[in-house]
Amino acid sequence: MIRAGTQRIGLVRRLPLFLLIWGVVSLSMWIPAIYALALNNHDASRSFFYSGLLGLFVVATIAMASSSRVPRRGTLGQLAVLLGCFTVLPLFLAIPLHDALGNTTFLNAYFDMVSALTTTGADIFPDPDRLTAPLHLWRALVGWMGGLLMWIAAAAILAPLSLGGFEVTARGQPGRPVSGVAQSEKVDPRGRLIRVTQTLTPVYAGLTAVIWLLLLIAGEEGLTAICHAMSTMATSGISPVGGLEGAQAGITGEAILFLFLFFALSRLTFSTDTATTGYSRLDKDPEFRIGLLIVIAVATLLFFRVWAGVNEIGGTLNPTDAVKVFWGMGFTVLSFLTTAGFESANWNDAQQLSGLGTPGLILIGLALIGGGVATTAGGVKLLRVFALYLNGAREIDRLIYPSSVSGEGGGNRRIQGDGAFIAWIFLMMFALTAALFNLLLGLMGAGFEQAMVLTVASLSTTGPLIELATDIPIRVVDLSAGAKLTMCAAMVIGRLETLAIIALITPSLWRD
Repeated sequence: MIRAGTQRIGLVRRLPLFLLIWGVVSLSMWIPAIYALALNNHDASRSFFYSGLLGLFVVATIAMASSSRVPRRGTLGQLAVLLGCFTVLPLFLAIPLHDALGNTTFLNAYFDMVSALTTTGADIFPDPDRLTAPLHLWRALVGWMGGLLMWIAAAAILAPLSLGGFEVTARGQPGRPVSGVAQSEKVDPRGRLIRVTQTLTPVYAGLTAVIWLLLLIAGEEGLTAICHAMSTMATSGISPVGGLEGAQAGITGEAILFLFLFFALSRLTFSTDTATTGYSRLDKDPEFRIGLLIVIAVATLLFFRVWAGVNEIGGTLNPTDAVKVFWGMGFTVLSFLTTAGFESANWNDAQQLSGLGTPGLILIGLALIGGGVATTAGGVKLLRVFALYLNGAREIDRLIYPSSVSGEGGGNRRIQGDGAFIAWIFLMMFALTAALFNLLLGLMGAGFEQAMVLTVASLSTTGPLIELATDIPIRVVDLSAGAKLTMCAAMVIGRLETLAIIALITPSLWRD
């Protein structure tokens, strides 16, 4: 048995990483195929079954042809594979969706799969009734796999290269190994990847199963429960019923999702493998603490906004309504901060009580800040925000006390200095990237407000912003083909981040 296990691990290490991921995705297509068969939807079942079979055949053929080839590019090569997964793999993922739906273009199906795999969750099919139950399950499953891929990639690929937010605390330069980790893995490029996968996959799957069971106990329907469970862990915001307003679990279901959304605030909620020195405890983690502070502060601000609106129109806010309003604000703020984009059912109640519209700019700002490093959340990330805060506070102290010496510990001094400098560079590149995509979408016919919302939603991987940030929801399906492809590129860049893209196109890093 030991020899058989060793042989399987050896086979996995010899198999190209992209083919390995492709094979896993092909096998996963049989899940909606079986579900469609149970619902007597034989057309959808055949689409997923034959697509999965085709994928396995292609993977097996290429694997046999390249069985003697050993990857030599180490961790940087794995980063290139990750880029290929988000751009090329959706072409294959879109095949069963396009075939089973039958009344849309392949570009729309490709856009939807890019949106799901990058955990953006932008709905190109705004009417949930247009998709059958197996297609809803497939969209949520692809988003779930995309979240797992980012969980694994953050610890196994981005951390050794000081990318994805790790550059703020790491002592190495972005794109280069911190302490020879990436270089040592040129000999065995799969070692760290396999270890991280074996560690995180059971945790990710187990937490998803717990959410699913809790939602079922709360009275949620089976399909909605599993889709919301997968979307919560992946922070994709994909829902088969158009959001939490159409769910059956009510405020109990929201409370369950609220609890598990905290996993997107800090990597320390599920792993200490990538913990920064001095921050191995959750209560000491700056990301978790600043995330809680933002949620409480913004929710309180929005609550007083509603309270003022109710008083202005001559209404009253009784204690029961006040609790519901504050809950709706707190849940929605945490959801958009973690880039999941779920809207509380009480959020709409608050609008009806006060007569005020959705504060789109606040939702956009929360999505831009984003969640924690090495989580499925997108955005700028809380650790970079913390680094800029430390640097700003130190500069104010120096203005008041020019001869003062920073009293921060070693870890914070690193963040306060070089970490803040790198965080500022990333913020500027993020802003320039947003301006570029805003301009491109404007040239393709989108108005300024639409282009801004579409750009922020794509770069921060917060698809629900498209429907909630403006007074009139934006219909992505009505955009031009060029605008859809531009959004696809923005979603991929937002998922991998600009520093990783720059590392991939820098020749000197490949020569190291």
